[in-house]
Amino acid sequence: MIRLEAVSKHYPGIARAAVAGIDLIVPEGTTCALIGSSGCGKSTTLRMVNRLVEPDAGRVRVDGRDVSEVDPVTLRRSIGYVLQGIGLFPHRTVAQNIGTVPALLGWPRARIAARVDAMLALVGLDPGRYRDRRPDALSGGQRQRVGVARALAADPPVLLMDEPFGAVDPVARGRLQVEIGAILRTLRKTVILVTHDLDEAMRLADQVVLMREGRIVQADAPLRLLASPADPDVAGFLGEDRVLRRLALLTVGACASPGQAFDAPPIAADASLKDALALLLATGAEHLAVAGSAPPKRLSLDAIRAAAAAGT
Repeated sequence: MIRLEAVSKHYPGIARAAVAGIDLIVPEGTTCALIGSSGCGKSTTLRMVNRLVEPDAGRVRVDGRDVSEVDPVTLRRSIGYVLQGIGLFPHRTVAQNIGTVPALLGWPRARIAARVDAMLALVGLDPGRYRDRRPDALSGGQRQRVGVARALAADPPVLLMDEPFGAVDPVARGRLQVEIGAILRTLRKTVILVTHDLDEAMRLADQVVLMREGRIVQADAPLRLLASPADPDVAGFLGEDRVLRRLALLTVGACASPGQAFDAPPIAADASLKDALALLLATGAEHLAVAGSAPPKRLSLDAIRAAAAAGT
């Protein structure tokens, strides 16, 4: 668990606090996304967790420990950190990059080598092909995968991700979000993610924290945040298409009803209602058949309307 208690930070020469007395709890095994406009305090908040930034007031606890009482180097070796722009060491191989923290922790070489291969496989890179490459021989998406593998190599309970997909092209970005999100849910790490991408926050996080001028404006589960913005400014930030964003988070399987849909287009149970709506509009059908469902299930346009209305 990560807990911030009345945490504040002022930077010299700036009148307004970068972070102004915030309280936040990130339960163990969950992902919390910090989002907001530039200068709202989200990156400062993240960096106070591993003491890259020291708070002026308040307390940060990780797994019950006050981080101010832990040696900064020791603390950072126990917390995974995925940097904006990836931040791989250009003169080191992929294997050497991934093995950085385990080596600093004194792991035996054989254990490090096995861990490097396991981490490459975890992020979808063939160890035999990528182990000995250097970062400049990788695509942006491949470098990002290596960055995540490096952050996870020493099996830290906590992971900090600062705009982790910002250097990746839009096509690879969406795919990486899905794949890395699945990895984090499987490993049950406690994660703080900083992003400016609302869809990324909604896709990856269990809790979305919207910040404004150093304060937390609203912290909620993605569906609840989209359904009930705290004020008009939050609603404006979420956008007029927030109903579509809500549909993107709901699955066909969760909203389908029992029954046959003869000659209806098929759709996977784990597809989103946004995708289902697009298919219905494209085909002109009134129902979709949930592929592979036993007993048979179908999804109607009315069911999608009902799901959308529940969030307005």
